Formats: sequence, C-alpha cells, structure tokens
Amino acid sequence: MKITGLGWVGTRTSEYHSMVAFLKDVFQLTPHVEEDGFAVFRLPNGDTIEVFGADDEHHQFFTTGPVVGFRVADVPAAQAEMEAAGIEFLGRAETASDGNVWSHFRGPDGNVYEIMSGPESHG
Repeated sequence: MKITGLGWVGTRTSEYHSMVAFLKDVFQLTPHVEEDGFAVFRLPNGDTIEVFGADDEHHQFFTTGPVVGFRVADVPAAQAEMEAAGIEFLGRAETASDGNVWSHFRGPDGNVYEIMSGPESHG
C-alpha cells in the first residue's frame, strides 16, 4: 500500500515507538528525521507527518490527536492490507455520491485516523 497525499499531521503519543513502527512497516514510509521522541516523515508530494513522544514539551496541547485523511489509491484494498497487519477499523469503507471513499481506523496510539481516495477529500 502506498500513501499518496496529506497536508500535515502531528501527533503526540505515549506509544511513540509503536506509532513510528506503524508508519514505517504498514504505510511503508521512511523517516526523514528520527530522534528519541521525535520523527518526521515526508510523503511523496512533500506533505509531512510528525510524531512526538509523550515527553515533548512543545506539543503538550496535542492531547487527543487530530483525525486526518491519508490519501490512498484504493481504500478497500488498503483497508484489507491494514487489517491483515492487525489494524482495527471502525467500520467498512463508505462511498459518497461524488466518488470519495473513506474508512476510519484506530492507530497504535489509540487515535482515530482515516484512509481516503477519490476526486476530492470529504469534509
């Protein structure tokens, strides 16, 4: 599975190592920066994901994490691959009348995220 787009997302988590492993192993991303308690991943289009450990002083207001959409080519195929990797989904993929498809899942850090595809993101 390849992720093709996202603007930016940051998450602060007590499950830092699990979250970084998830981004590497399941999403097949390579860290741009990886330090103790801080990792930066760049997507193919230049968008950024930053993971902060629980002890990060500059992001203490990241208490529940944002829900963001990771753009993929095929939501049902990506969902099947992620479920095979042990990722919990919160339901089946949904399709809007405009062709957008999305499905929400719980990351290793306990926060809710989504995978999405289609002509435009749903709001």
